Amino acid sequence: MSTEPLPGDFYRFADALTDDEQAVVARVREFLRTEVAPVALEHWNRAEFPHHLVPGFAALDIAALPYDGLHGPAARRLLIGFVSMELAHTDPSLNSFFGVHNGLAMGSIDLCGSAEQRERWLPPMARMEQIGAFALTEPHGGSDVARGLETTARREGDTWVLDGEKRWIGNATFADLVVVWARDVADDSVKGFVVGKDNPGMTTSKIENKVALRIVQNADIVLRDCRVPEADRLQEANSFRDTNKVLRRTRGGVAWGATGTMMAAYETALDYAKEREQFGRPIAGFQLVQDLLVRMLGNITASLAMAARLADMQDAGTATDDHAALAKEYTTTKMRETVAMAREVVGGNGVVLDYGVAKFFADAEALYSFEGTRQINTLVVGRAITGLSAFV
Repeated sequence: MSTEPLPGDFYRFADALTDDEQAVVARVREFLRTEVAPVALEHWNRAEFPHHLVPGFAALDIAALPYDGLHGPAARRLLIGFVSMELAHTDPSLNSFFGVHNGLAMGSIDLCGSAEQRERWLPPMARMEQIGAFALTEPHGGSDVARGLETTARREGDTWVLDGEKRWIGNATFADLVVVWARDVADDSVKGFVVGKDNPGMTTSKIENKVALRIVQNADIVLRDCRVPEADRLQEANSFRDTNKVLRRTRGGVAWGATGTMMAAYETALDYAKEREQFGRPIAGFQLVQDLLVRMLGNITASLAMAARLADMQDAGTATDDHAALAKEYTTTKMRETVAMAREVVGGNGVVLDYGVAKFFADAEALYSFEGTRQINTLVVGRAITGLSAFV
């Protein structure tokens, strides 16, 4: 079972997938088409997560793709990227949900946990019997979080006591476990802890009134005398460098989500332009509309090329923080430009959710900001190419 490339895949990057990999993409696309697309807008409008879809997602067996030994060898990053692009192409919120669960949360345990911890948590998370969240960002710390977390951890015997606050934590309102990053007051190092949802020292409250990724259940977290056993401290997380290993892996994934988002906006605008008539003919036949469509397609193609090359480098072990930062900066910037042009093609109808483009236009704003702002990622790459740091 294989599938045709999406219309926005003009250079047919999907042809680089094997037949088995294309079959995975085809299964995902069919589930998204039949089960997710019909309910996505309704849940987006209500800012509610479609919990009834989780068993269907679990049956696709895609949460295990990045990891060795859960259901065979780890998949190629190219396949993982195409699955992410398909998710974002249907609904960026659900791609973000997956990015938090099997990217940030499972990735933290895989990269920073002991063998026992990986065995304890990763299999049920891969089956989506347990959903994960990742708590790094704080109310007063976003781009500068590496310089010092305000959330603290102090050890009392075989127990750690966490105190502090986290913000913008995706999945946190319903996650079974939350990976919390905190500063050890004894040695000022960053450590990771897995906190269960029933821990009385952790409370979550949903962030309301968002205009982007409304299906994602972002939350504020308060940790007060939150006691976590030493057995639930990630044993290989001993500095922010370890935290950054996780971010390096997932930041590249944002490029695929951005590409899927702009691809969906482009395809929606293209279909609209073929049907919408002005002055007696479809607007797709007007030069200015074609100019917008071609510019959108160019942005998509360049972004997809960058994401695909980064995936190959990740598999080869040659990708660095700088490579991931450039991909995140470039693709999300081009995404923001592309969804704006798509909204322009659809005209006044572009601000109405019924016509499709408006939701992608809104969701793009969140992708543009998270996993490092454009400016921060620019400074990361600027430091790499000049050898000089422009950070304050």
